[in-house]
Amino acid sequence: MEEVQAEGLKWIKRANRRVPYWVADETDVKNGYVPKTVNLDKFRDQPDILVARCNLLQAEMMLWRAGFRREEMKFDGSIRSLLNIYQRDPESSYQNLKPGSLVPYNHYLQKIEEHIGTRRVDQIDGIDVLRWHKVWSENGKHLAAASTCRAVLEAAVKHGILRRYEGCIELRQILVTARAQLPKPRPREVVITADEVVAARLAAHAAGRPSSALAYALAFETTLRLWDIIGQWWPLDKGGMSDVISPEMGMKWFGLRWENIDETMLLRYRPSKTDGTTGKSIIYPLTKAPMVMEELDYWPVEKRTGPIIVSEETGLPYLNRVVTERWEADRKAAGISSKAWARDLRASGITEGRAAGVETDDAAKVAGHSTKRTTSAVYDRAAIEAAERFADARIKGRADGGKRTEK
Repeated sequence: MEEVQAEGLKWIKRANRRVPYWVADETDVKNGYVPKTVNLDKFRDQPDILVARCNLLQAEMMLWRAGFRREEMKFDGSIRSLLNIYQRDPESSYQNLKPGSLVPYNHYLQKIEEHIGTRRVDQIDGIDVLRWHKVWSENGKHLAAASTCRAVLEAAVKHGILRRYEGCIELRQILVTARAQLPKPRPREVVITADEVVAARLAAHAAGRPSSALAYALAFETTLRLWDIIGQWWPLDKGGMSDVISPEMGMKWFGLRWENIDETMLLRYRPSKTDGTTGKSIIYPLTKAPMVMEELDYWPVEKRTGPIIVSEETGLPYLNRVVTERWEADRKAAGISSKAWARDLRASGITEGRAAGVETDDAAKVAGHSTKRTTSAVYDRAAIEAAERFADARIKGRADGGKRTEK
């Protein structure tokens, strides 16, 4: 079809076609205007409505520019208002989201607003939620996306309950009831073997990236989450103090550092997921992590300071998207299934341990999962012992060819 033209309308190339987006003026965005973009693909076959929608969005932006701005913290009963308050209220749980969580949250918040932003909270029933599931999951093809949409909406509704906004208590109950009736995403079943990790490391070295090889080894051997190993970049006004700063990006970095490894090669690290909640740390003896020890041969002792994983090109820690891109390149070169994600390395390490006969309790301690245990001092000692048994069983499992010894 012919691509119609309108103020703010841009046709952006996607996988196999061009998609219409309304795009806000760059100057207004820099001054705080939202939304930055609006996906108008659902109107692509209705040119009159597409143009009218662009004109409306353009008019709203011009009014905002002229000073006529809605009260962002005033609830008017709509989903759009609820979502805006959830994102802007200093007391909202949204303000505590880690950078890695903000990306999907922002994506789905925009998706929800575009789809049901005009709906009144107190007029929504369970049938609405069931119908939204069909749209968000594309008729069941993407259950994880639909589940995340509902979780993000529920987070906003919970904040509305705290603020005592009308209709939020009822909508929360409706979401919970609907959730029980809807299909759940299937858990990931992809397992990356030790041999495949070795192949991925070799591919990374062939590409001149020992940093990637070390990251894969750490994720698989220690079962730390990849985003903790790589670290996360935060806006300068968020989080605590950091000595790793990028003025160009206006960001600062937090993550795994060489200082987290002591003189006995014992790694201790508090993951971002437990920081501020359970406060539990991951402990692992790197002397019993053969892949890590092999990779450390590429890192002279004098270079072991600051962030462990840094880009060979920039000398700074990676952005998350770069890690994904480089895993894809190494995965392909190593002949690993396209279904394998970089974040599967952690789960695969845990799976290897369980297959080798590791007790569930030990695996839970090593992975940093929540347990109803004793004090932090007792937990610390138990964690070291668990890590020793966990590492020993995995090494023995590899020597036995991956076969589990029956008791």
